[in-house]
Amino acid sequence: MKVKSINSLQELRSILTARKRTFLLLYKSNSATSGCAESYLEETAARLSEAAILKADVVNVRDIHPAFGVDTVPSLLVFENDNLKNIIKGCQTAEYYKNLIENQLYQAAGGGENGGPSVTVYSTPSCPWCTTLKNYLKQHRVAFTDIDVSADPMAARELVNRTGQTGVPQAQINGDWVIGFDKSKINRLLNING
Repeated sequence: MKVKSINSLQELRSILTARKRTFLLLYKSNSATSGCAESYLEETAARLSEAAILKADVVNVRDIHPAFGVDTVPSLLVFENDNLKNIIKGCQTAEYYKNLIENQLYQAAGGGENGGPSVTVYSTPSCPWCTTLKNYLKQHRVAFTDIDVSADPMAARELVNRTGQTGVPQAQINGDWVIGFDKSKINRLLNING
């Protein structure tokens, strides 16, 4: 799938109401950093056909970035329905964008059984153990919320305040903390036989 260019806040709002998760890259034409982000996002979109990935050039589209308080481009905005959930600033790698978007789509799809355990994973897209933990949860159909601490400094500080640890992954499962990919503790907290 290609990244779709949009031309106004009104066009964005009509797309947001029709999709559970939407990703919008705000970029500036003729900027090297924006070109980097645009290129990697195009590469990601080609591998993820089910994602709604949009882009808007702030040189031509002047009503979107002020509406969401974005003052730096490139910035990738992550929407859940019509609510802005996250802003990732700067140029990231294609792998970063792929991991971010796949995890967001998994969460939007429900990822598991309703009424299941409360699971929050604190991770970064470049962390291999984070990916292992999230894949393990997906394999066992455990829905989880993924918080990217590399894009959310407030969440990173809050995590250190709660656990005293700066490394990732960390997970909170029904109120209990799991530091790293501690498979036996995860299995015990989630009643997974394995």
